[in-house]
Amino acid sequence: MEGARTDAIAAAAGVNKAMLYYYFKSKAKLYAAVLEANATEFHRRADDVLSGEGSASAILIRYISNHLDFIGARPYYPRLFQRLMMAGDRSVERLIKMHSIPIYQRLAELVEKGMRSGEFRSLNVRHTVVSLAALTLFYFNAAPIVRKISGVDVFGKAEQARRKDEVLNFVRYALFTNPEADVR
Repeated sequence: MEGARTDAIAAAAGVNKAMLYYYFKSKAKLYAAVLEANATEFHRRADDVLSGEGSASAILIRYISNHLDFIGARPYYPRLFQRLMMAGDRSVERLIKMHSIPIYQRLAELVEKGMRSGEFRSLNVRHTVVSLAALTLFYFNAAPIVRKISGVDVFGKAEQARRKDEVLNFVRYALFTNPEADVR
């Protein structure tokens, strides 16, 4: 946020700077609104997937796939959200209450359902949900470092497809009692 210029934001949005201040009052509130819009959209998509029909395995695969696609289409979102969390901004508390906690609870219920049905091996639910988030988020948060270390653009189409395959395969072998099963 510190490096963003309101003039440049207004120009990119095709509006004048006064319009930004009229609607958002400050650059900080605009920043929070952008994150809120993304969090709301992801929450809606996550709810759609987590409310869907199917086995726990199939729902989990769809959720992770959806999460990777969502973040992959928004190169700046993961780092913007992480920066807000690290700064301890109070607006992040509201985002967590409204979006992160409900999704966490739904994922925890899904993991418990998968263990009860025998689809998932015995797991620590809290650590499993945190690990799933790490598998989807960290790679994109670390994009600048990954690019410097490996020369790979994590937001490239082919790399995103490769990442999705690897993460889904990893999840199958880490969580599923039958990782080779066709999950639909």
